[in-house]
Amino acid sequence: MTFKLIKILFGVAAIAAIFQFYREIWPFWPVLLICISYILVVLILSTNVQFNFFVKAYNNNPAYPDNSVAFSFDDGPTENTLEILEVLDKYQTKAAFFCIGRNIEKHPEIFREIIKRGHIVGNHTYSHTRKMGFLRTKIIQKEIEQCNKIAENMGGVKMKLFRPPFGIINPKTKRALQKTGHRVIGWNIRPYDAVTKSPDKIILRITKNLKKGDLILLHDNKPKTTAILEQLLVILEQRNFGTVRPDKLFDIHAYN
Repeated sequence: MTFKLIKILFGVAAIAAIFQFYREIWPFWPVLLICISYILVVLILSTNVQFNFFVKAYNNNPAYPDNSVAFSFDDGPTENTLEILEVLDKYQTKAAFFCIGRNIEKHPEIFREIIKRGHIVGNHTYSHTRKMGFLRTKIIQKEIEQCNKIAENMGGVKMKLFRPPFGIINPKTKRALQKTGHRVIGWNIRPYDAVTKSPDKIILRITKNLKKGDLILLHDNKPKTTAILEQLLVILEQRNFGTVRPDKLFDIHAYN
């Protein structure tokens, strides 16, 4: 039995003991409701980087002087990233790519191409594990530092910007970031393109309330992203929106 499982079982036993002790004083259901509400609040705060609850994140900048928005891409680099780069070049748009360390190892030439074409790259951890919310501080720190080391070896950049996988930020992530010194880049336009099949729905979610200074999240490892991106850039031109690279949107430096 792992130490983590022992802690969970101990916590459940402790809660059960509290219920047993206070059942004569406090009704069961109100206490249970309070506990569930607490868990839900913590879950919401931990999985929404935009709330800036545990750390300050750069999500959007409505005070940006120009009528522009920014694009960011997660989970690359992959072969599909090259198609994304072609579309961005066609519309003279610069973006941010938050890269997974393992994918940089697989596609170092694509990683270097992103940088060569004038885009910025950021840290998206080494493995992008689904267990991100349960990792210990030292493991999170290792994930970030390992991704940075690979990026420096493969692309010659010391990445300063970090985007947490799945937008998960908790006290352990905060402590890890205090040690690595990274700044957190979030988003305020999330179309859930990684799980939504319909390109039309994705485009609608992005464009229906689009405002200057918004930061759009997309995924360059999804084949449909290329067509979606081109349609979005056409719509932006029609609506007289420009584009700006995310580091310029927030007036921050992407590298150490």
